Amino acid sequence: MLDFPRWKTIGISIILLLGILFSIPSFLPQKTFDSLPGFAQIKVNLGLDLAGGSHLLLEADLADLNKTQLTNMEKAVRAAMRGERGPDDDIAIGDFKASNGTISFLVRDQKQLDEARDRLAKETQGAGLTGQRDWRVEIIDTTRIVMTLTAAGRDQAVARAMDSARDIVDKRVNALGTREPTIIREGNDRIVVQVPGLQDPAALKELIGKTARLEFRMVDPNADLAEAAAGRAPVGSEIVPYAAGEGNGVPYEVLRRQVMISGDQLIDAKQDFNQQNLPAVSIRFDSAGSNTFARVTGQNVGKRFAMVLDGKVLSAPSINEPILGGSAQISGSFTVQTANALAIALRSGSLPVKMDVVEERTVTPELGADSIRKGVIAGIIATVSVLTLMLVVYGRFGVYANIALAFNVFLIIATMAFFNATLTLPGIAGFVLTIGAAVDANVLINERIREELKRGRRSFQAVELGYTEASRAIFDANVTNVIAAALMFWFGSGPIKGFAVVLTIGIVTSVFTAVTVTRMFVAHWLRSARPTSINI
Repeated sequence: MLDFPRWKTIGISIILLLGILFSIPSFLPQKTFDSLPGFAQIKVNLGLDLAGGSHLLLEADLADLNKTQLTNMEKAVRAAMRGERGPDDDIAIGDFKASNGTISFLVRDQKQLDEARDRLAKETQGAGLTGQRDWRVEIIDTTRIVMTLTAAGRDQAVARAMDSARDIVDKRVNALGTREPTIIREGNDRIVVQVPGLQDPAALKELIGKTARLEFRMVDPNADLAEAAAGRAPVGSEIVPYAAGEGNGVPYEVLRRQVMISGDQLIDAKQDFNQQNLPAVSIRFDSAGSNTFARVTGQNVGKRFAMVLDGKVLSAPSINEPILGGSAQISGSFTVQTANALAIALRSGSLPVKMDVVEERTVTPELGADSIRKGVIAGIIATVSVLTLMLVVYGRFGVYANIALAFNVFLIIATMAFFNATLTLPGIAGFVLTIGAAVDANVLINERIREELKRGRRSFQAVELGYTEASRAIFDANVTNVIAAALMFWFGSGPIKGFAVVLTIGIVTSVFTAVTVTRMFVAHWLRSARPTSINI
């Protein structure tokens, strides 16, 4: 245990030196930090409660999700009734109705009823482990098929939509260049978003709340303007209003319900400028989308198509020629900031469900600074108290423990910086707790050495046995602490995770410094001084 070859001493020294070097950037002012080389620009990020920032609570519009589910299934049903082998394979249907989670229609040829039901069964899927399907298919009055969204199917759709929405919100927030946002689900239909240091919560709110559902649809050239003014649209079409500031005085357009191409087929979107040098958004489709776009525009030269974003028409230009290459540009009443926000939203994908902001809070940096000041005071008091106690009780061995404790602080900060971790107010509590717990190992070792000296052991033997025997208890105790911290991290959220991260890092570094580092100090002292007795 006390044998320390030169390579081991050098290795431990390098680790301690790196700990000091990589912890320094976390204490530097922002301007100085920005001037550092790229490899050195790592530091501990401050959480919302310390750095200030924005807190949003988003709630899913489940009615919008149900409507989307119904629309998607309606498209699937119509596609299923069209045969794969051409018109001769079609199943003629009529009296089609879709509302309130139910789709019903008549099968004109009763001989095709079973075939229709079999095709629809393929469009349904199992709802998790419930043993149910997401849609129930029934035959009523011998010729009518009714499809009903089941409770299990609705729950599964909500769970999937919320998981997808959380991922998309995460992409959008990170695209703003913010550091370490906290984005977690809360309950069945809510998402908590916390962004430390963000000074423009209104922009965050608008970006997150934007569904970014982009559609290209044909304008219905046969629509009766008088009927449209009365709120009535032809079958297969609907009235869609213009977005604010668009349309040149025209309040709405009558558009075909069928979507030519959607934002799901985008592979890129970026803020750009149009020919008038005004802010716009340039978009690019994937290969399938490019082919569809070229085919549809080629078939409809001279007609108008509309760009629809979140249910509002941005523009409805005429198709002068086929649009090839899979690229297009969205123009409107944009600023550079709003065009960039739209590009981010389109790149990250459309939200599967509309999200409403039901709670908004802003934490000021002044409140965070006060929390940091109080946390630093608590840390200083704890550190000074522990250092004094160890020095008074254990003398030279207390000095070694105190030096190891100082190295432990640097290693914790360096490790958190390396992993880009966030320090929250509970994290400061975990930090202070780690300082107090870090010397537990030294207390166990020193008390064990005392016991061995009282038994008449010689100095070298007492120290050797003290470290050997105490190390077992130290490792066992800290393994249980790590397990507890891992459970807090796995099942906790937000501040609880911050506490668990700091605690875990502190446990690992404290075992290294309290056992390995102090053992190195003691071994070198024993070999150089050759004491006949130890006063501990």
